Amino acid sequence: MAMAGEDAVLLVAAAPERLRNADAAWPYRQDSDFHYLAGFPEPDAVLALLPGRLHGEVVLFCRERDAEQARWHGRSIGTERAVADYGMDDAFPIDDIDDILPGMIEGRARVYCHFGREPAFDAQLLGWMRRLRQLRGGGVVPKEFVALGHLLHDLRLYKSRAELKLMRAAAGIAAEAHLAAWRSALPGRHEYEVEAELLHALRSRGAVPAFTPIVAAGSNACTMHYQHNRARLDAGDLLLLDAGAELDCYASDISRTVPIGGRYNREQRALYEVVLAAQLAAIDEVRPGQPFDAAHRAAVRVIAEGLCALGLLRGDADAAIAEGSYQRYFPAKTGHWLGLDVHDVGDYRIGGASRVLEPGMVVTVEPGIYVPSDEPGVDERWRGIGIRIEDDVAVTRDGHEVLSAAVPKEAEEIEALLAGR
Repeated sequence: MAMAGEDAVLLVAAAPERLRNADAAWPYRQDSDFHYLAGFPEPDAVLALLPGRLHGEVVLFCRERDAEQARWHGRSIGTERAVADYGMDDAFPIDDIDDILPGMIEGRARVYCHFGREPAFDAQLLGWMRRLRQLRGGGVVPKEFVALGHLLHDLRLYKSRAELKLMRAAAGIAAEAHLAAWRSALPGRHEYEVEAELLHALRSRGAVPAFTPIVAAGSNACTMHYQHNRARLDAGDLLLLDAGAELDCYASDISRTVPIGGRYNREQRALYEVVLAAQLAAIDEVRPGQPFDAAHRAAVRVIAEGLCALGLLRGDADAAIAEGSYQRYFPAKTGHWLGLDVHDVGDYRIGGASRVLEPGMVVTVEPGIYVPSDEPGVDERWRGIGIRIEDDVAVTRDGHEVLSAAVPKEAEEIEALLAGR
């Protein structure tokens, strides 16, 4: 809270429970910012950080323990355990927040919050302000709402040792899930059967999916965010798997592209080697002092050269990059921040320039080549091939660490593993 100032208050609400349909709720997942600050896993909670408060600066409002509620939904943590087990300085029942919190806000100059994210909490916050104005004549009411995002999200960009430990574990679980999926990806099966193996491997290891897995056979892999996962697997096609594990709210995000029949054909292998070379060149750029976009520029250079050499692009790589013609087959960026969210928070540019990488940051590196099945002016043998290779990479003091290195990506190693199915 030193960054916000002694005369400020920071308020963050837990994520509400959300309905899937009718009265059936989605599995609960805590708001990432709330989890980062409090580590508290339940809904119906509000965290208040109150610098200088004599009776405790870290205050949580949460559900009380209730026997009738517990009978239907399980025991709540309650205010006593919020202090004893979750490190709060003080805790109060959430039902009493309207009576207690306005007095805590009184006299503060600024309120840091996520105004505009959850309408119900916004309305509650405005109600507290109105109450203070009515009771005190408006003289001691905070005059300023400040967006919490930039302040907090810059902190989240730098992972602690404990966070990196969780992310290594999440990557390890995802690695095992990918290998289990490869074993099930036999000709004649369907994408959803492979997805089922992925999900089984994640859940049996105590994790949940970090996002809906992409299981894309054949030309489906040319759809960047394909999620139907219903097509049949054919022996001559490739299978693109993009899946990650979430462990204690921290994510991994890994992609591999494997031959369903067990071996890459000539064209598949040629494009695969280009993507792999691009990914290795991009990973080399992930180190302290390098701009975030250096990895993308390295991948673009290798992919442009490869596409020109294979005849999918005319002219040379310099022209392909200058004109942007490589984007016909590589329309995406090469990576993103990774952490509590799969596409994690944090600015990519500062003052108009690409952000410089520092130790503790974690990025994905995921170049790809995608040749749609209906791409005009392309020899039919290349059509319908989609390839992506993605790893999770942490910036270290002297370079980088590939958190997802347990998943093979050399073509020969992949073919050898598939031969043993």
